[in-house]
Amino acid sequence: MSQLQGAAQLAQFEALLQPNDPTATLAAAAHAWPGAVVLSTSFSWEDQIITHLIAEANLPIGLFTLDTGRLFPETYSTWTATLEKYQLPITAYYPQADGLQSYVAANGPNAFYESVALRQQCCHIRKVEPLQRALAGKKVWITGIRAAHSPNRNDMHQLEWDATHQVVKYHPLLHWSTEQVTDFIQQHHIPANPLHQKGFVSIGCAPCTRAVQPGEDFRAGRWWWEDASKKECGLHVHSA
Repeated sequence: MSQLQGAAQLAQFEALLQPNDPTATLAAAAHAWPGAVVLSTSFSWEDQIITHLIAEANLPIGLFTLDTGRLFPETYSTWTATLEKYQLPITAYYPQADGLQSYVAANGPNAFYESVALRQQCCHIRKVEPLQRALAGKKVWITGIRAAHSPNRNDMHQLEWDATHQVVKYHPLLHWSTEQVTDFIQQHHIPANPLHQKGFVSIGCAPCTRAVQPGEDFRAGRWWWEDASKKECGLHVHSA
């Protein structure tokens, strides 16, 4: 898709956007691009809220998750509880076996601790490549990104064009506060990963995630052995 076509698709979604009504915006997007709107869920607080909105409004929006093979047991339990409560199919995308086997054979199962390059290679195999398959042919990618997660996100917009994956990205909870998120979870009895209550703000693979201490940055719990400027897995890195 050309840059011009991407801009046109973004403009089309902007005409549908209702900043303070995520359910209405989700419904409009699902109607505009039937079968081509998806939510990527890691079963975080934010993703669980969006799943709840989709389920409550019975919206024809697909759900998928990236199962890296190294997730926390609590994440799998939340996944199961989500299926039981909402009765919505969640498609799991897994690493390609050949690539993962070659990586582990050459470097060992915990090579990601040894260098940034090896960690990024692991992320690519377990997350980035599966995401490419999950988004192939889609028009809209819904995420649970919030501005409060990082100072770098304060200038983000609810809608953006992702040229890497050729989709519009929509962040319905971008401007929600943490208090709004937790209150909504409690009021609607939404299944939540118990690790959030133990200081885990961002929950990824078990070997690469730890609890965040009081006063630490949101991303401090991810790849804590690396320089802060290197802390990206490749899922939300965009090309112009």
